[in-house]
Amino acid sequence: MQPFVKLEGLVAPLDRANVDTDAIIPKQFLKSIKRSGFGPNAFDEWRYLDHGEPGMDNSNRPLNPDFVLNQPRYQGASILLARENFGCGSSREHAPWALLDYGFRCIIAPSYADIFFNNCFKNGILPIQLDTDEVDILFSEVEANPGYQLLVDLEQQVVVTPSGQSFSFDVDAFRKHCLLNGLDDIGLTLQKVDQIKVFEARHKAAQPWLFNQN
Repeated sequence: MQPFVKLEGLVAPLDRANVDTDAIIPKQFLKSIKRSGFGPNAFDEWRYLDHGEPGMDNSNRPLNPDFVLNQPRYQGASILLARENFGCGSSREHAPWALLDYGFRCIIAPSYADIFFNNCFKNGILPIQLDTDEVDILFSEVEANPGYQLLVDLEQQVVVTPSGQSFSFDVDAFRKHCLLNGLDDIGLTLQKVDQIKVFEARHKAAQPWLFNQN
């Protein structure tokens, strides 16, 4: 997993409350568990004018010009600004996979669904929770200023605007450590690889019949 320390990136505003995981990545795309390749189908039903299915050539599909992520000014955004209860609905981990594959490393919203919130940390996305009034300020500034960027500093736990205004956010110490060091569940396990090898050797010596391949 790629470490997250600081991010200075373009902000895309998704001004909708209660965005569920089926909107983030529709159910027909859940057949793969490779964690990659979901970006072109993120927000598929809002992003395209036709119905999407796995295997389609997305480059030839008609785009919805009214959907915010299709607007030229937001191309290349790495920070998603959202409203309350983002990521509600089913627990599919494909939702953060799709957002990450699209290019988002950070989401800022007043609140999140719990499972989605946890899945973001496990996949290298930083979900920041700010007060509704602070999110309102960011929405106003993004819409008024094309090319609007934010600096997200995980170590200092602040979001800094182009004018220098900063908003502090809370983050669990363990989740912060994992993001700063690029540690997902597999990475955390591999930190104990020497102890695992010792246990396996001891287990094999004590119960060799379990390892008999004949």
